[in-house]
Amino acid sequence: MRRMKQVKDARDAPYRVSCDSLVLFPPYVRGERPIFAKNSDRPDHESQPLVQVPSANHAAGDRLRCTYIEIDQVEQSYGFLGSRPHWLWGCEHGVNEHGVAIGNHTIYTRDPVPSTGLLGMDLVRLGLERGATAEAAAEVIIDLIEEHGQGGSGYDAVDWPYNNSFLLADGTSGFLLEASGRNWALRRFTDRASASNHTTIGTEWDRISDNCEAHAREQGWWQHEGERFDFAAAYRDATTIPPFVSSGRYRSTCDFAPEGKPADIAAVKALLRDHYGEDQIYRPGVDPSTEEYFSVCMHAGEIGQTTASMIVELGADEDELTTCWIALGNPCMSVYLPVFPEADIPQALLTGEKEPSPDSAWFRFKRLSELVAKDGAKNAQLVFDHWAAYEQQLDAVTAEIAAAVEMGDLEAGCEDRTELLEEFMNEAWIATAEQLDELEAKLS
Repeated sequence: MRRMKQVKDARDAPYRVSCDSLVLFPPYVRGERPIFAKNSDRPDHESQPLVQVPSANHAAGDRLRCTYIEIDQVEQSYGFLGSRPHWLWGCEHGVNEHGVAIGNHTIYTRDPVPSTGLLGMDLVRLGLERGATAEAAAEVIIDLIEEHGQGGSGYDAVDWPYNNSFLLADGTSGFLLEASGRNWALRRFTDRASASNHTTIGTEWDRISDNCEAHAREQGWWQHEGERFDFAAAYRDATTIPPFVSSGRYRSTCDFAPEGKPADIAAVKALLRDHYGEDQIYRPGVDPSTEEYFSVCMHAGEIGQTTASMIVELGADEDELTTCWIALGNPCMSVYLPVFPEADIPQALLTGEKEPSPDSAWFRFKRLSELVAKDGAKNAQLVFDHWAAYEQQLDAVTAEIAAAVEMGDLEAGCEDRTELLEEFMNEAWIATAEQLDELEAKLS
């Protein structure tokens, strides 16, 4: 793989940056359910609709085509809801039918990455399809990395393979997995963890790959004797991109919900809309050579935009209702829509290809962001305030629906909880589309 030149100014960067994730367990959340959250940062023109895949059984000897390579299929694959750049097989993040949530992140390490192999996004999807727990999904990803390796470009217009980290969680435990080439480090947690675009597992790993320390010693990256191996110190590459690209975002997620101040879903939404400011409104003109240019809600132009966001409230029991909130495009200019993976979600949320389509929810929000940009100083505040009021109403109804479903209190005319959830999600999207119409009329 070609090595990219070191840059000091983001305007000259040949790289893309991508993604911030967070998992919180009690007592860092209000209530008993853990929260998984991720912002996916991709090229701003690239649609990223949702993808919903049911569980399936497969015949012995079946092969599975991922983005670049074929691998052996498994006997059974689990159903999942994910967020997928339109041209890829894999997913940026998602949650499966067993309540396992996974997200991946580009990390910069010293190992080169080949032009073929499994993308980090392929590995997210494979973990969702094959892992009934977060631990099982982590093992799936580890086995696949060791067998097939990471590789292939994660972008359709740029030849750029990269290494990955993964944040995985279910209702009882979480795992941070960081991989460089075919080596890796794994840390289990039951409190909280964050991930961004650099290695963070130091000496606190629970397991590392068999060759992990030996490889680092052979390369001259780790020379210490008698000390516990430090994965981040040995493998992190801080020369390809300046550390400020991810340092501020990582600090924001790590400092979020400090001990004694547990977070709820509303607070997590605010974090994913963060621009290092108090009002959550993006203000153009930030210096590209500072970490403030790279906020959790990313507005870095060709370098990367937040194109999809997901929050998942996980349950310890698989029978508990899994509730997701998804935002399409920059969450500061979007609304978090409630979706329930056990039911069929509206088709508009699943629609999105290379070219714009009026049937695609993702492109509807993309169109809104373009209208906002015509007069950002005025329009951003107008749109943010509009969505804030609407989202408050939507959240209240969502809470009522979720409570009714979990208590078995179905509405008249609904035969089961799936029918009720589908009806609610369709109504919510229709109402949201009407709000989009209203905002477009105001801004056009």
